[in-house]
Amino acid sequence: MEISYWIFVFSILLFFLVSGSSSIDNFHQPFPIVEPDPGHTKLRLSREGLEAISRITTPISAVAVIGPYRSGKSFLLNQLLSLSCDEGFGVGHMRDTKTKGIWVWGTPLEVDIDGVRTSVFYLDTEGFESVGKSNVYDDRIFALATVMSSVLIYNLPETIREADISRLSFAVELAEEFYGRVKGQDIAFEPAKLLWLIQRDFLQGKSVKEMVDEALRHVPNSDGDKNIDQVNQIRDSLAVMGDNSTAFSLPQPHLMRTKLCDLKDDDLDPMYVKKRGQLKELVASIIRPKIVQGKYLNGKEFVSFLEQILDALNKGEIPSTGSLVEVFNKGILERCLKLYSERMGKLRLPMPEKSLQDAHERSREEAMKAFEEQHFGRHHAKKSADQLDEEMKEVFKNVIMTNEYQSTRLCEALYTKCEDRMDQLQVLRLPTMAKFDAGLQQCNQSFEQECVGPSKANYEQRIMKMLGKSRSLFIKEYNQRLFNWLVAFSLVMVVVGRFIIKFILVEMAAWILFIFLETYTRMFWSAESLYYNPVWHFIVSAWETIVYSPILDLDRWAIPIACMAALGILYCRCYGRRKHGSQWLLPLYNHQKGGSNRPRSD
Repeated sequence: MEISYWIFVFSILLFFLVSGSSSIDNFHQPFPIVEPDPGHTKLRLSREGLEAISRITTPISAVAVIGPYRSGKSFLLNQLLSLSCDEGFGVGHMRDTKTKGIWVWGTPLEVDIDGVRTSVFYLDTEGFESVGKSNVYDDRIFALATVMSSVLIYNLPETIREADISRLSFAVELAEEFYGRVKGQDIAFEPAKLLWLIQRDFLQGKSVKEMVDEALRHVPNSDGDKNIDQVNQIRDSLAVMGDNSTAFSLPQPHLMRTKLCDLKDDDLDPMYVKKRGQLKELVASIIRPKIVQGKYLNGKEFVSFLEQILDALNKGEIPSTGSLVEVFNKGILERCLKLYSERMGKLRLPMPEKSLQDAHERSREEAMKAFEEQHFGRHHAKKSADQLDEEMKEVFKNVIMTNEYQSTRLCEALYTKCEDRMDQLQVLRLPTMAKFDAGLQQCNQSFEQECVGPSKANYEQRIMKMLGKSRSLFIKEYNQRLFNWLVAFSLVMVVVGRFIIKFILVEMAAWILFIFLETYTRMFWSAESLYYNPVWHFIVSAWETIVYSPILDLDRWAIPIACMAALGILYCRCYGRRKHGSQWLLPLYNHQKGGSNRPRSD
């Protein structure tokens, strides 16, 4: 019982999985690729149509037909595809479900365009000016068809109205932003070729080209009406786009328009059949593969492109070319920002603020130049350029903070090093002003050369204050320490002269120095005048000359020299006495009780 239950559950799950992952078997039919949302204001993608397009691996081209509601767009597409109404796009007066959103014929036509095997899709769009829709929704349909297609057929009944020209404002803006904007291989996308298709009952009178030229002619606006000015601007732009548009007239196929789907070609107006063939040839001659950013799009890439465009058009309350420009410039903006960041990342921080500012200006100029060479859009690109500039400023702020941190870290380390060096000089075994000044100068020079960046000025004040205090403290203790050293030195020399080298002149000189320092200076010189006396200056100069020089630093070598001298004296006293007797010693201390060494004579 339990086993049969689990088999039943597994069967149900398998059924749902299989039914949920089923794909389309028959592509010889129309599929929706874009549908309206429930509010009928924005658009959303349809899985069926995207699946029909995604399977294509060759370059894609799209032919879209736009026009007013009930103007015969679906019937025209069926005629271009040589399809009947039963198998092709649904015709309004025959089916309850009219075209909603944008539909695609699932089986593309395979054609050879300049040696490139191209799959041509035909798109049917929802007619505008129908009941229950907003103008914004119509604008989104029109905008999306304009961007997607390589050929845009503007299907108009009888004549060209003022409202029909206004509808082209988005196409005009696209052309102004992107048309002819080619930098090497970077092409955002070529605007669709605009085909004015005017269907009318009679072909007498004005030609369709004359009708288009007349419709695009300036309308007098003596009252300064803003709407008329706006339409006149569109007329000017469309006139400039003359190379990217063409016109064609097509007679009505039959007077009984509600029966068109039931009629064969033999029943249709011969002139219509002839012009229909010419229209097919015209469309085939102007079809080009869809190029986006320098490359042909296959099915999957076309779907990805469509997703980007639809997202951009749905962002704002009103679809705009500015949002599309941002989409195409997004990758370029990121590359230029990366270029700027790489240039700034190569800087060796810390560095002076002016040098950093100069490096920022050079890197910014290089990035902006790269953006100017690669960006898409002529008018709306300024927003992307401003965004790039703002993001570079943010990166520069981070670089400034890093430079300040590195500068503080470096200067603090140098300051601490100098402070430690001054502390070492304060406790010299043999105090010498020359060595202290040399250390102070070396410390100051190394700080001046190595400390860079915004923190230098602050640390310069600190180190100068610290060095000044250290020098004052050293000078204050220097004279007293030197005096004490000289007293100690005189006593040592007394001992050396008396007991070691036994040289009475050395001992006497040492006693004279000791007595002078301890009696005469205290009796006749005050503590203040001692250090300003010429005799003391002479003593200081002699001390500085003996203790420190670029060749010999007694503070460092005093102990080794003293040890060597002691060893030398010890050697002379021990080994020299055995070899030479006592004659090497000075005679003053060579008292012998036995009298003369001469032999006695009788």
